[in-house]
Amino acid sequence: MTVSRRNFLRAGALVGLGGLAACSSDQDSRAVSAAALGPSKHGGVLRVGITGGSGADGLDPHHPPTYTDQARVSNLYEPLFVHDAAYNLQPVLGESMEPSDHGRVWTLRLRDGVEFHNGKRCDVDDVMFTFRRIVDVKGNGAAALGIIDFAGLRKLDARTLRIPLTQPYVQFQDELAQYYNGIVPVGFDVAKPVGTGPFRFGSFTPGDRSSFPRFTGYWRGDQPYVDELVIIDYPGAEPQLEALLGGDVDAIDNLPAERIATVKAAGHSVLVSETGNWTPFTMRVDSGPFADVRVRQALRLVADREQLVSQALGGQGRIGNDLYAPYDVAYAKQLPQRQQDLDQARSLLRSAGQSSLQVDLHTSTAVDASSVSAALLFAQQAQAAGINVRVRPVDSGEFYGKQYLSWPFAQDYWYTRNYLPQVAQGSLPNAPYNECHWNDPAFISVISSARAELDAGRRTRLLQDAQQIEYDRGGYLVWGFKNQVDAVSSKVTGFVPDRGLPLSSFQFRTVSFV
Repeated sequence: MTVSRRNFLRAGALVGLGGLAACSSDQDSRAVSAAALGPSKHGGVLRVGITGGSGADGLDPHHPPTYTDQARVSNLYEPLFVHDAAYNLQPVLGESMEPSDHGRVWTLRLRDGVEFHNGKRCDVDDVMFTFRRIVDVKGNGAAALGIIDFAGLRKLDARTLRIPLTQPYVQFQDELAQYYNGIVPVGFDVAKPVGTGPFRFGSFTPGDRSSFPRFTGYWRGDQPYVDELVIIDYPGAEPQLEALLGGDVDAIDNLPAERIATVKAAGHSVLVSETGNWTPFTMRVDSGPFADVRVRQALRLVADREQLVSQALGGQGRIGNDLYAPYDVAYAKQLPQRQQDLDQARSLLRSAGQSSLQVDLHTSTAVDASSVSAALLFAQQAQAAGINVRVRPVDSGEFYGKQYLSWPFAQDYWYTRNYLPQVAQGSLPNAPYNECHWNDPAFISVISSARAELDAGRRTRLLQDAQQIEYDRGGYLVWGFKNQVDAVSSKVTGFVPDRGLPLSSFQFRTVSFV
């Protein structure tokens, strides 16, 4: 996998603190490893094969562009909070966080006794330094942390920090629960990486492999279980799979659906997680044919969602309803499931004066392995409504180059998030990745009210109002949610399905040998 903006800036929350979630409807896919819930023991070197990587690999906790980068930073560093396997917030370095002034001010209390790899005790000064670094890096956390009133930060004691915001945000804690917001010590130098994670820095060769010995001072006590973690880059799925089958690695991420049977036949386990990952078609609402809501709705009615999941995802997923954040408690489940309706699509196009609509659909395998297949299949579906969708595959450099975020009609990939954090990333005029150029005054007003609403019931109603607006006239065609499929050797235990990144959100601290 090439360096992709979607892997860097779209990654959802780090999970893996909770118990085993019932994440798959396929009974076979619930098999994790030979002793998934059995006792753990110490020792051994865990070798994990991860897709992608290049000479541009790095160890920056606030700038992890690829899966390999994400795997490394998830084990070297830790955020203040995470989401567990059921996507509920759990404390990590933060012990508690309380809002006041309608979510405009937050008081953070740090966990006591946490040390960095260099022996320094983690305190509020490190948190303030980290917040400033994240915003300076202009990485994926900057969109949320940019609303911190840095001049007003107040250290109440070594473990307590008052955080004022420039605007109310009642789900600010959720924004801190992202793996790319790892806390680092004051004066952090990425050339000598130091975090609080279960593994400390050992060696690193970009594009090849990295090693991380067990951190004996880790605050969780007996974790991690293995003595050393080795992360190995692989350029593609087949050499990665060969390494697992040949015993050169103990786990791999992103197993192609068509290779599931191969892994099971070899006696290994397939880990399938029902995530909130979504691969939308994106339509620019500010220019061209998609400026007409009737055209956008016609394209949504063209999609045969069941066929897209069955064929483009190999059945490893479930249909979508043009809405994201399916695990948010406010997800608008009550809205009617949109089905293919070619007659209605043609009628809408006629009324919009677009009976002979022709559009280019830009895509790339860098978006997702299934993207080009999904695009070609959608083009066939659209043809039945008289729409000529010309699929234009391009390489990663072009897709995520100067034209990125400006394609009139394209695809993209987002990870699991709750609704308001996702809106902050992609559905507001000032969002860093507003690929649909969505700027709806009614939507903005409702979101502004929801961000300041402390009452959960009223906030849910506001968020469902916002989803109704997107459902009626938004720029996303969300046809499905993709399962995360990984493979694990029968020699290891401790991987569980979850809703975040691959391989239990790269939480290798919980893994041990059988």
